[in-house]
Amino acid sequence: MNFDYQLAVIGGGSGGLTVAAGAASFGAEVALIERKPELGGDCLHYGCMPSKALIQAAKEVHQADQVSQLPENERDRLFENAMNRVSEAVQDVQNHDSKERFIELGIDIYEAEASFVDAHTLQVGQETITAKRFVIATGSSPMIPPINGVDQVDYLTNETIFNMRKRPESMVVIGGGIIGLELSQAMARLGVEVTVVEGSDHVLSKEDEEVSQMLEKIVSNELNLLTDSRVEQVEASGQGVAVTYSKDGEVNTIEAEKILIATGRKSNIGSLGLDRIGVKTSNGKIDVDASLRTNLRHIYAVGDCNGSMPFTHVAGMEGKVAISNAVFGLSRKVSYEKVPWVVYTAPEIYHLGLTEKEAKQRYGDQLLTFKTKLADNDRFMAERNTEGIVKIMTTNRGRIVGAHAIGEGAGEWMQEVGTIQALNKKFQSLSNIVHPYPARNNIVSQTADLYWREKLFDSSLNKAIRWYVGKFR
Repeated sequence: MNFDYQLAVIGGGSGGLTVAAGAASFGAEVALIERKPELGGDCLHYGCMPSKALIQAAKEVHQADQVSQLPENERDRLFENAMNRVSEAVQDVQNHDSKERFIELGIDIYEAEASFVDAHTLQVGQETITAKRFVIATGSSPMIPPINGVDQVDYLTNETIFNMRKRPESMVVIGGGIIGLELSQAMARLGVEVTVVEGSDHVLSKEDEEVSQMLEKIVSNELNLLTDSRVEQVEASGQGVAVTYSKDGEVNTIEAEKILIATGRKSNIGSLGLDRIGVKTSNGKIDVDASLRTNLRHIYAVGDCNGSMPFTHVAGMEGKVAISNAVFGLSRKVSYEKVPWVVYTAPEIYHLGLTEKEAKQRYGDQLLTFKTKLADNDRFMAERNTEGIVKIMTTNRGRIVGAHAIGEGAGEWMQEVGTIQALNKKFQSLSNIVHPYPARNNIVSQTADLYWREKLFDSSLNKAIRWYVGKFR
């Protein structure tokens, strides 16, 4: 059978663009299908880029407010300026992901919805195309929980919040995960009274418990946190929206001008017609094996639509694996053990591997845990940013199984630990790296030094060393 394309990529986000550009660079005939007018996906338009631009703008406003309390009318102007900055940042990155760049690589771009007609044929808008292989990279969108009355109110999500230009006086955020916490703190720093309602005992429930509790304590100075609380109903009110929630057996209501729903994501696969061709799905996500193949071996899925890890860098990583397998016929497997992520609150949280609770369950007495407080490090003392810790877990031979930190810029200076793990080096090797003083990553080597204290200075071997030094040196 003659195919129109060797590879058709459905979705123009991080994963899809990685696959399309890589495959075209290796000489494959590629079709890229994206239903929205611009490439870049959720990360560029509604996620990573606008949220980080907003966080930076809010940080600057917060710092100015600490020096000299801002008047209310000035907060309105700064809020509008911050949201305009977000739009400018998105546009700057959009230029990098322009359609022209991919067309120059020889990729045919289709701007339409795609649906499978059969296992090798797609209906793309008014056209029909065929391909030998497919990579599905359709991403995800906000999941709206079945809260009573939610369809009767005007709520915000991460896809609409960046369209605001007028500062609301107050906001209720439903969901205390990464998206909810990052946007909540940014809004609070821009002069919005924010209340976060979270169903779990703690916000950021996937983080190391000690770290999440520490962040909870810090951010509670800037916004209101209601944990272990269930939203029962939302309805329009004179102020905007009334949110009724239950906590500890009691029912209460909060009124706010705006409501933001940040309760998770759902895969964008409903319109693909996967059931028509027999591609297996579970819980609304595409089932893939370790090679990112579906049960139909010529169809792959990467990024949020396969339910692995909902991060842009993971979609890009999976895209590289998919290129190897779909274009070259390899069977490379994807591994998530060495994938870090960062929560861009203030202070930041760095997460790699197992939490301390998970590590104890898996390794038991073989686990070593090393902690350093930021208050014990010269640089953080000098900056007066001493709230935070570094926590690294290893096997008794020094293999890193988990690394966590909370502190100013943690996403940058903790990646050194991730690099060591990715290179299959032992944690104690960080002690041999000379860091410029007083760089923030000194705290990483400071923590690595604890390994030798555990293994040498605080061990029975120390007695033999002391005897040798006293006798012969």
